Amino acid sequence: MAKQEKTKKGTKSGSSKSAAPQKQPKAAAPKGKSVAKTGVAATAPAAGGHLKVDSSYKPRLQLYYQEKVLPTLKEKLKLSNPMEVPKLHKVVINVGVGRSHDDTKYIDSVVGEVASITGLKPVITKAKKSISNFKLREGMPVGVKVTLRRAVMWEFVDKLFHLAIPRIRDFRGVSDKAFDGRGNYTLGIKEQIIFPEINYDAVERIHGMDITFVTTAKSDEHARELLRELGMPFRKREGTES
Repeated sequence: MAKQEKTKKGTKSGSSKSAAPQKQPKAAAPKGKSVAKTGVAATAPAAGGHLKVDSSYKPRLQLYYQEKVLPTLKEKLKLSNPMEVPKLHKVVINVGVGRSHDDTKYIDSVVGEVASITGLKPVITKAKKSISNFKLREGMPVGVKVTLRRAVMWEFVDKLFHLAIPRIRDFRGVSDKAFDGRGNYTLGIKEQIIFPEINYDAVERIHGMDITFVTTAKSDEHARELLRELGMPFRKREGTES
């Protein structure tokens, strides 16, 4: 009996020792968790609305400018140096929140919509001074702003000219007089739902935006020709063909 008890104890201890190696996969679990954490961190900026573009990628409108618009403007404007030909420098988008500066839910929705439209996360602009008539205090949010350059700018302009603006109701062209005298043009949009990224059912409130095209043109006439060649649908003036 004593031998049988010893053999039973031996089998129990042996089974516990043999079961010990089976715990090794559990010990490897924390490594898997750390990999998952690094994976989430790597995709976090993309989920935040920041678009990453390959440096070698050239948008369609940028190639069109280099191949078609640049030589056309050089001949039309009678410029001898190709570096004098006007080009787009940047595009600035501004959205004002008006009297909703204390509505954080609405401001967050505007930030999300602008990020979806442009692919870049915008910044919230704040008041520089207090105005009692508007119940505005210094530091309160007054709008949303984002600046586009390089490939992201060309993609947005291409989408604006060929997808968004044609969706405006009763559209008859944009004004060609909204220049500032320095070759920059500002376009006012009344509804953000003209952009295909906006889901109409999820819109918190209809709002507009100001889109400013900053160019290297030395005059408004040169900037007007640049935007016209790129596809800006200017309103036709009476007595003119273009």
